[in-house]
Amino acid sequence: MTQSSFTREDLLACAEGEMFGPGNSQLPAPNMLMMDRIVTISDEGGEYGKGYIHAELDIRPDLWFFDCHFKGDPVMPGCLGLDAMWQLTGFFLAWAGGPGRGRALGVGEVKFTGQILPTAKKVSYFIDMKRVIKRKLFMGMADGRVEVDGKTIYTAKDLKVGLFTDTSNF
Repeated sequence: MTQSSFTREDLLACAEGEMFGPGNSQLPAPNMLMMDRIVTISDEGGEYGKGYIHAELDIRPDLWFFDCHFKGDPVMPGCLGLDAMWQLTGFFLAWAGGPGRGRALGVGEVKFTGQILPTAKKVSYFIDMKRVIKRKLFMGMADGRVEVDGKTIYTAKDLKVGLFTDTSNF
């Protein structure tokens, strides 16, 4: 794919299976879709020269997770930020031509040093691809970081996602 940015409408089409074709990667549908747009995606550059993604989520106080995590102390669950980084790594693999459905395979290290509150304006995700394997197994490894209003609050090393044409034995 040569498209280097994606709107919310594009991401919703991806969630419906309309972007990469039947049996191939999809993003989660709302409420689990954790970004509003992909600002930039490239198979060149990034910290390791293997490609990168920059995506964003606009924060609104009425987002679903603020009502239930935690009552009286609303904060976006850190696991949703981690999931967003896996979502973006999988999207990169599909965008790069990989066949199959994406599955998170692990992460080496995650650090949380801040929080996302309903008063925040924007979450930015940055994914630097470290390795892209394009063989029988189409797999990616990446490092990621999450910023809220310009401040880094989560980092993840060695995010792993694979694409599988058969997930029945996964």
